[in-house]
Amino acid sequence: MLIGIDLGTTNSAVAIWQDGAASLVPNALGELLTPSAVSIARDGQAWVGRPALDRLAAHPLDTATSFKRLMGTASKTRLGGKEYGAEDLSAIVLGALADDVAALTGERPTEAVITVPAYFNDRQRKATRRAGELAGLTVRRLINEPTAAALAFGLQDKGDREPFLVFDLGGGTFDVSVVEMFDGIVEVRASAGDNRLGGDDFDHALAALAKPRIDPSGRLEALPADHRAAMLKRAAEACRRALSQAGEADFAVVMGEDRLCAAITEGEFQAACEPLLRRLREPVVRALRDCAIDASDLSEIVLVGGGTRMPVVRRAITRLFGRFPNASVHPDHAVALGAAMQAALLGRDAALDEIRITDVCPFTLGVEVAEQDGHGGLQRGLFSPVIERNTPVPVSRMNTYSTLGDNQKTLEFGIYQGEAREVRGNVKLGQIAIPVPPRPAGEISAEVRFSYDSSGLLEIDVHVPASGDQRNLVIVDEEDRPGRQELDSRRAALARLKFHPREEAGNVSLLTRAERCYEDHIGDVRQAIGHGITLFVGALDTQDPRRIADARAMLLARLDDLESLGPL
Repeated sequence: MLIGIDLGTTNSAVAIWQDGAASLVPNALGELLTPSAVSIARDGQAWVGRPALDRLAAHPLDTATSFKRLMGTASKTRLGGKEYGAEDLSAIVLGALADDVAALTGERPTEAVITVPAYFNDRQRKATRRAGELAGLTVRRLINEPTAAALAFGLQDKGDREPFLVFDLGGGTFDVSVVEMFDGIVEVRASAGDNRLGGDDFDHALAALAKPRIDPSGRLEALPADHRAAMLKRAAEACRRALSQAGEADFAVVMGEDRLCAAITEGEFQAACEPLLRRLREPVVRALRDCAIDASDLSEIVLVGGGTRMPVVRRAITRLFGRFPNASVHPDHAVALGAAMQAALLGRDAALDEIRITDVCPFTLGVEVAEQDGHGGLQRGLFSPVIERNTPVPVSRMNTYSTLGDNQKTLEFGIYQGEAREVRGNVKLGQIAIPVPPRPAGEISAEVRFSYDSSGLLEIDVHVPASGDQRNLVIVDEEDRPGRQELDSRRAALARLKFHPREEAGNVSLLTRAERCYEDHIGDVRQAIGHGITLFVGALDTQDPRRIADARAMLLARLDDLESLGPL
C-alpha cells in the first residue's frame, strides 16, 4: 500500500487514496493530526503524539518536539539516557502513522510519499528518506509541501487556474510556491522559503515579551533551562491560540503554589513579531521575481499551515498583496491530502489519469571555480551555477570551463547546492576530477553537464573534447547513507522501545493530559485533579471495562471544563 504523509514540525498527518478521493486517517485518539512529539523514559517506555506532548512540561529532558528542524544535521537529542537523531525521532512518528493506516485498513503500508519543505536541501531530503526507511517504509517520492498543497487546492474541481501562490507557514518552516493549472497539468513555476521561520518562532517572540512581565524578580531562572523552556513554550502556545480568538489573552505559568500571569494584547503580540512578519516578504518577492509574475497577476493567495491561522499573519499577508487571501483549503490537512494525491498519481489511479504535475529545482546547482582577480592572482572557492533555482525539472544544462594554469594536468570540480557567491556558504554534494592534456592556460576546456530529475537525482557528466576523456558522477542517497547493518541496528533499537498497545492510547493520553493539568494548577483545583487521577488509575488496575469507561468519562469531563476556562 502506498500512502501520503505530511511529516510536519508541529503536527503530522497521513492520508490514503480510496474510491477516487484522498482522505485523512485518524490516529488512535480519533484525531486527524498527530503531534510530532516523542517522549522516552529511562526504562525504554515510549510515547508518541499527544501523550508525548502532554509529558513535555513535566518531563522536558525525556521529550522532544520540533526535531524536524534538525533534519540533515549531526545534532542528537538525549532522551531516556540515550541519544537519538532527528531521523530516529521522525521514524517513530512515521511508524505511528503507518500503524494508524494499518488499524483502519487492515493492511500495513509498505510505501510512502513524504512531504518536505520546498527549501529543504539535499542533506535534509536524504535524512527524510532515511527516516522513512527506519520506519519500514520505501519512500517512493519526496514532494514539496506547497506543491502537495497546490494539488489539494487545484484538484478540487480539476479546472484550469491562473497562476496562484501557495503561502505555507508551518510550525518550523515557511515556503511559498507559484503554481498554474492548465489542461490537466499542475505546473510549479517557482518556489522559495525560509527553513528557520515558523510558528515556533512566534511562540518564542511571545515568550520573550511576556517573561519579564510575569517574572520581574527572575524566579524562573532557578529552574533547569529545559524545564523553564518547556513551561514558557506551552504557555506561549496557549496564549497565541487565545489571541487568535480575542484581542487579549493571559500568558500564565504555575510555579510551585503561585500562578505567574500577565495579560498580552494582540497589538503587543504583533509589535513583538514585526521582525518575523518582515521575513515573510523576501521569499514571496524571490518566487515572483524568479517566474517573472507580478503580484497583481496572481489569481489567489492560498493559505496553508497552522501558522496562517494567526490574525497577525493574515493581516500581514493582506497588506503584502493588497487583498484578502483564500482560506478555502484546510490549512492543516491540505499537505497530507496532496501527498495522497501524488501517491495515486504514482500508482496511476484511473481517477487522476489525465493529471500531470511538474515541479522545479528549489536550489541552484553548480560547481566550484576560481577566477582571475585582475591583479595577477586567483580568487578561489567561487560558485558557478549550472542549473539555476526554479528551473522546471527534469532538466539538463551544460557549462564549459577552462584551465587556469599552464600545463595543468587535472580539472577538479566540487559539486554544490545553494545561492551563495562563495561555495563555503553552500552545501557540498560531491567531487569529480578529470585529467586534461598539459597545455598553456585556457587552451583546454571541459564540458560539465548537470541532469536533475523530479525525484532529486543529480547526474554530472564531464567531457574533455581535446582528449575524449569522460567522467560521470551520480549524486544519490549513498555517500552519507548508513550501511545496511547500521540501518538494521538502528531499526532494531527503535523496535525495542516499549510503546503501549494502540488500543490503550486513549487511556495513556488522558492520563498524561491529567498529570500535565495537575502541574498547571494549584490549591483545591489541583487536589480535585489529583483525586480524579487516583480514581482513574484505580479503575485501570481493575481491568473492568465498565469501571474504566465511567472513570474515564468523569476525568475527561473535569479536564474539558478546566481547559475551556483557561488556566485558573
